[in-house]
Amino acid sequence: MRVDLGYVPLTDAAPVLAAAELDFARDEGIELVLHPEPSWATLRDRLALGYLDAAHMLAPLALATRLGLSGPQADLVAPMALNLNGNAITLSLPLWEAMAPEADDLDAVASAFGRLALARAREGRPLSIATVHPFSCHSYQLRIFAERGGIDLERTVRIVVVPPPQTVDALSRGEIDGFCVGAPWNSIAVAAGLGRIAALGCEIVPDCPEKVLAVHAGQAEALAPLVHAVTRAGIWCGDPANVGELAGLLSEKGGLGRETDLIRRSLTGHLVVDTAGTRRTDPDYLRLGADVQAPRPEHALWLARQMAASGQVSDAVQTAEAARVFYRPILHKA
Repeated sequence: MRVDLGYVPLTDAAPVLAAAELDFARDEGIELVLHPEPSWATLRDRLALGYLDAAHMLAPLALATRLGLSGPQADLVAPMALNLNGNAITLSLPLWEAMAPEADDLDAVASAFGRLALARAREGRPLSIATVHPFSCHSYQLRIFAERGGIDLERTVRIVVVPPPQTVDALSRGEIDGFCVGAPWNSIAVAAGLGRIAALGCEIVPDCPEKVLAVHAGQAEALAPLVHAVTRAGIWCGDPANVGELAGLLSEKGGLGRETDLIRRSLTGHLVVDTAGTRRTDPDYLRLGADVQAPRPEHALWLARQMAASGQVSDAVQTAEAARVFYRPILHKA
């Protein structure tokens, strides 16, 4: 059985890449053909219109597609989660220096960001901060970060959408002042001398429901072997003994360039956050493995609340019911 699966080049695409490249899919009788996509909007459209059978996908975007809130409507479901966490907020070096936070903890950094963002807005030259898609946990984490800094993000900051692989280039050209993106693009910006990792997504929202395996509901049962293959691959990816091989695989096959050491950092949570070499370790920075794969009802509720808080839906209760249907833990158990 041939399965065409789309993904965006990110560290958390590891389970689907490993499934294709390390024979997990072949063991299940699947010819898994991977399609790297340039943006989440492109991936959404190609999945919704049937050019792809499955996708490594932002959980909120897959739900929004099911609800007809973003792009072509499609009856998508998520038989499994691929990871938790993995995002960070990176700010340009000039912005970080201008902020001059009193400490490196989340509240101090958010407060410094809020003060500067408000001052810039009052001067008529608001900060430009990138997210990867409106329907993303990145957008929700940015909003929560801004609220901790005492500002309304939408009214204070200019929010732009930049696909993950283009965020570092946009920062280098001065088109944006910072971004919230998944690994390894934050580390790549630091290594290029362009930015400072200001906050980790996992400290803003612990156990944030990031990516899911999204499929059409009508194909979900037929794609059970794919779920099995990606589940086994995800367990392999979560084993610390495989970090070196996985980093090499992502570098060679995942569209992340040759920065194997930077990819390894994102897999282990041993990060370098600035050009001075300041190190920070958080084992929850990106979570892969068996304990993250079952779709959780609490994550469905959280997504519904965040959509409502962001003004993307008017009825959080109705959205929560749709989210419960979207997450299909029974398929993963089977």
